[in-house]
Amino acid sequence: MDIFRKIAERKIQEAIEEGLFDDLPNKGRPLEIDDDTWLPEDLRMAYRVLKNANCLPPELELRKEIISLKELIDTLDDDKERLRRIRLLNFKILKLNMIRKKPFYLDDFPEYEEKILDRFIERKDQE
Repeated sequence: MDIFRKIAERKIQEAIEEGLFDDLPNKGRPLEIDDDTWLPEDLRMAYRVLKNANCLPPELELRKEIISLKELIDTLDDDKERLRRIRLLNFKILKLNMIRKKPFYLDDFPEYEEKILDRFIERKDQE
């Protein structure tokens, strides 16, 4: 199979030297390659349909919701509403952990990590 690759490379190099690729449309622009070779064959069509319908996998949709909630919490002034949203955020993080079957690391959200650490410090001071 290596011999076929060498032949193909040589033919491509000859075509470049002859200028056969100079007048191609979209020259100089990046190719939009939609590579799904990593997917099992039986799932490719289903993933293609979901992608064309702009549907995200549940894990990514939940992660997107977590990021939006975090940004919303930062803008809230009402303490009751903020607490309610923090509880919802905690629930969504727990749900994400269950879907992923591995822990959600706070390194992804450093601001949230600081708030949790502040809470632990407050509780420790109260004891």
